[in-house]
Amino acid sequence: MTPQPNPEAGAAVKAADRAHVFHSWSAQELIDPLAVAGAEGSYFWDYDGRRYLDFTSGLVYTNIGYQHPEVVAAIQEQAARMTTFAPAFAVEARSEAARLIAERTPGDLDKIFFTNGGADAIEHAVRMARLHTGRPKVLSAYRSYHGGTQQAVNLTGDPRRWASDGAAAGVVHFWAPFLYRSRFYAETEEQECARALEHLETTIAFEGPATVAAIVLETVPGTAGIMVPPPGYLAGVREICDKYGVVLVLDEVMAGFGRTGEWFAADHSGVVPDLMTFAKGVNSGYVPLGGVAISGKIADTFARRPYPGGLTYSGHPLACAAAVATIKVMAEERVVEHAAHLGTTVLEPALRELAERHPSVGEVRGLGMFWAVELVRDRETREPLVPYNAAGEANAPMAAFAAAMRSGGVWPFVNMNRTHVVPPCNITEAELKEGLAVLDAALSVADEHTRG
Repeated sequence: MTPQPNPEAGAAVKAADRAHVFHSWSAQELIDPLAVAGAEGSYFWDYDGRRYLDFTSGLVYTNIGYQHPEVVAAIQEQAARMTTFAPAFAVEARSEAARLIAERTPGDLDKIFFTNGGADAIEHAVRMARLHTGRPKVLSAYRSYHGGTQQAVNLTGDPRRWASDGAAAGVVHFWAPFLYRSRFYAETEEQECARALEHLETTIAFEGPATVAAIVLETVPGTAGIMVPPPGYLAGVREICDKYGVVLVLDEVMAGFGRTGEWFAADHSGVVPDLMTFAKGVNSGYVPLGGVAISGKIADTFARRPYPGGLTYSGHPLACAAAVATIKVMAEERVVEHAAHLGTTVLEPALRELAERHPSVGEVRGLGMFWAVELVRDRETREPLVPYNAAGEANAPMAAFAAAMRSGGVWPFVNMNRTHVVPPCNITEAELKEGLAVLDAALSVADEHTRG
């Protein structure tokens, strides 16, 4: 679709937004939201007709891009037949979505509890784990994000938690492996893995194994920095959980449904969790949907004991119809394989080449269409480009970098000292190279703030 400028309509949309919409994670008077007129494929555009290549996939959820015609048609057809129905009934779209998801989840994660998104999927996974074990505590990692609802934000291990953390949620945080900024003085991935596992087991020992219900981990942490765990780490966590009777919950809300070049990021390690949360890519965000994939042993806990939880819109027919169509599109168009191929042959080599040329790049890391570029002021000391949780003038170098991306026609995903390269999983090679060229130019802006 060719964008048609309509600045008057854009001004009206912007005025209504500023008058009435309360935006998340924002100081309301300090933001200036872009008025978006439309989107298609890997692009969206504003009311002035300016088009942007979306390197954010919305909020890392439009895995098949915007307005895929088959998914749009499925939503329309479902709306014409049955727009909504209560979750206590068996409905075709709900049943088929659950079947298709269960076919792709690892191991025996064959029961699907539907939610409205990722945060409430985490809420219910934690509730299931606590009820299954009869234990109160949950462990989660620093450098993580699990959602904005009360339990999920307390599990989160970054500054978004601070304002809501009353230290009463039964959450204990620990350090997960991240060699580039190791908390374990490690020099190799093997050392980082072994020391991180020792730290986790020691944390459980000092908290009291009989008090720990679950460990919640993003399989590959997302907004915290796309830190792919070293080989053996997830298997080691699985062993620790089995040793102490702790439920392993893997959060695949961001990493799932093709993002890492596999249906689920857990597939890279062969590790099967007890519970796995999903959302976002399950239907490319076209209609809100999330869920928990449940193992047999936890499902059995509630075979004759009612599960005390539910949602009015659990398994909403429109959302489930979108999920069915999305999964079929991904299979027929080989979107997962495409993400893996482009990640290996185009994205990774290009990012590593940029890292060699730009002194502001400390590290690049990722899998598939899930990559982060770590920006630094000094490569030798690894001093971040801006201070941790910087705002205002202190964040000026990152703000200038993001502005350079947008002026080049690419919408970036920047967080802390990183830009995330997370375009739709079905982006074309030409589109990806277009975005990487803009990234190259924008990194020159970041280079101006380095010391080397």
